[in-house]
Amino acid sequence: MLTTGVLLAAAPAWAVNPDEQLADPAQEARALHLGRELRCVVCQNQSIDDSNAELARDLRIVLRERIAAGDTDEQAMDYIVARYGSFVQLRPPVRGDTAALWFGPLAALLLGGAGVLIYLRSRRPVGLEGLTPDEEAEAARMLKEGGDR
Repeated sequence: MLTTGVLLAAAPAWAVNPDEQLADPAQEARALHLGRELRCVVCQNQSIDDSNAELARDLRIVLRERIAAGDTDEQAMDYIVARYGSFVQLRPPVRGDTAALWFGPLAALLLGGAGVLIYLRSRRPVGLEGLTPDEEAEAARMLKEGGDR
């Protein structure tokens, strides 16, 4: 039972293959940290370290090559983002070109809520309010005739 729990907890680490890992533990730790910030563009909701997709493997290798070449974390991220766009970042920065990613869902929710409010306010209440005495008498007559059938 304990073995199963340990294996399940370590499952995300299985995507990074031993042949991809850097020899320097500090560099490998940086690569793992950055890999959790990059989206697998095939899987879309997984980081490249959690994905077994071939493209995610290629991205892990490129990331480690950049780190081994002496790039800072920012330079390595910039290198990958320059080739794949902001979409490759799991948490893209708030900028003009990513505003729709950040604020689009909120805007859709607000527009939908405004639409519902406008619809509800425009509905007329159902009932006999606002009828003239002649209209009330006609409505009562029609209801009585319908009930006699």
